[in-house]
Amino acid sequence: MNSSAKIYVAGHRGLVGSAFIRRLNNAGYLNIITKTHAELDLIDQKAVRAFFETEKPDYVFLSAAKVGGIHANNTYPAQFIYENLMIETNIIHSAYSVGVKKLLFLGSSCIYPKFAKQPMSEDQLLTGILEPTNEPYAIAKIAGIKMCESYNRQYGTNYISVMPTNLYGLNDNYHPENSHVLPALIRRFHEAKVANAPEVVVWGTGTPKREFLYSDDLADACIFLMNNYTGNEIVNIGTGEEVTIRELAEIVCAVVEYKGELKFDPTKPDGTPRKLLDCGKIHGLGWKHQISMGVGVGRAYEDFQRVV
Repeated sequence: MNSSAKIYVAGHRGLVGSAFIRRLNNAGYLNIITKTHAELDLIDQKAVRAFFETEKPDYVFLSAAKVGGIHANNTYPAQFIYENLMIETNIIHSAYSVGVKKLLFLGSSCIYPKFAKQPMSEDQLLTGILEPTNEPYAIAKIAGIKMCESYNRQYGTNYISVMPTNLYGLNDNYHPENSHVLPALIRRFHEAKVANAPEVVVWGTGTPKREFLYSDDLADACIFLMNNYTGNEIVNIGTGEEVTIRELAEIVCAVVEYKGELKFDPTKPDGTPRKLLDCGKIHGLGWKHQISMGVGVGRAYEDFQRVV
């Protein structure tokens, strides 16, 4: 991508999209197109087509999506599969229609089977059953991956798909029920600290293991891939490091400086027992993450305090 290229970032207000904007600006890309939901409803096929025909972007970062944690995925499965399918199909097809040079589709590590061999390599896609709590979201993301692959095969497009691990960072969703585990813990420990609550209860047993990547590291990786990778194979983006949910809660507890007791509720779902990505491919291309968990959670907590 040259510095004058017209770049459309779909979902620029979200966790990932806002990181794309920050990193693109820092790298000297200033011809960036953004639209709020009020300006462009990505579920509206006609509106998306008209936008692409008017703007004709050179490159597209497709980070717009309906996302959430276990509770949100379980509560709104129809919305998760419908909205994500509509967003990705509208954007990918419109990108093809106006001749976009390259598109990056943002998937999710939940596309891999629930009991995938650890660490999860890219070739494990579609080799087993999915985690039931987020199956509709995962199926939508798999459809996006296959759509990119199919357009590349049939039309010779240059669309790549990346699979990030669990993300956190600035502009995260801190909703008390519908957020992902790390921002949910930040909110819970902060509110317990303010209220002088004697304990904080965390869902599940605390034993599942998760990998976390700071959103600005993901943005760096995606810009790196847009400039250095072409192919029909998906690419994992992660750290190669994992922590248990208990260890994660202890990190957040320390950052927030909550002094009460930490407890776990084993009657609540744990989700997938382990989710560690095999990042050998992207590491082999020359990219590795820079921001540690301690530093990243500290920045995220500062951001949370600004928005609450």
